[in-house]
Amino acid sequence: MLGWSINLFKVFGIQLAVHASFVLLLAYYGYEGWVEGGLPGLLWSVGLISLFFVCVILHELGHSLTARRYGVRTARILLLPIGGMAELEQIPRKPSAELLITVAGPAVNFVLVALLLPFAWHGIFSEEEVALYSPAGLAIQLCIANLIMGVFNLVPVFPMDGGRIFRALLAIRLPYVRATYWAVMVGRVLAVLLAVWALYKDNYMLAVLFMFIFFAGTAEYRQTLRREQEDAYWAEMARRARLVAPAGEEPPLLIHGPN
Repeated sequence: MLGWSINLFKVFGIQLAVHASFVLLLAYYGYEGWVEGGLPGLLWSVGLISLFFVCVILHELGHSLTARRYGVRTARILLLPIGGMAELEQIPRKPSAELLITVAGPAVNFVLVALLLPFAWHGIFSEEEVALYSPAGLAIQLCIANLIMGVFNLVPVFPMDGGRIFRALLAIRLPYVRATYWAVMVGRVLAVLLAVWALYKDNYMLAVLFMFIFFAGTAEYRQTLRREQEDAYWAEMARRARLVAPAGEEPPLLIHGPN
């Protein structure tokens, strides 16, 4: 299903792609805007959701450009209706590296909040109403959206950013696979609880998101475990194949004659 995507352009050498279902999201918000405010409402809604996903791209670039400093390449950044996904070739097993790569995404959102806050401050904290279709209204909505995005991504539900931060902290003391196991187990419990809460609040989109995260975390743990087992297998094969010469003797010189 992730193959149903369209390549757009490259940013810092990283391919930006959008999932085909993203068009449905734009259509939905465009329709909602049309119903509420006609053509201005349609343009406003589509523009606002587009700018929101620019912030999502910046969030994923935070991950990707930090990963590049550790020699990790990002195949692409994929935009989905539920958010963005930076497809890193691998996750460094060094806890400090994973921690910095992961924290970089939410940090970008908090920087954007700080940049937007001077323009949104009056509208957020005063009792005066701000015109919806106005620069101040745009700044307010983007400021709040980035604050929510940054905080939401820190929820410790693996493989969200908070779950990866939790895994990196565990990996300081535990073996990597064991740290992944506990991060996934905690994330699965939280994902189910949050999905139930979202259903109680009639937020079906959020419930679907948490269930998607539930299965994504399980799948990544299985992939991590399989890679660990494969590495152990080949390391054992290499050990068995290694020829060790008897003490004090040189390894035999193999001379190949004519065939």
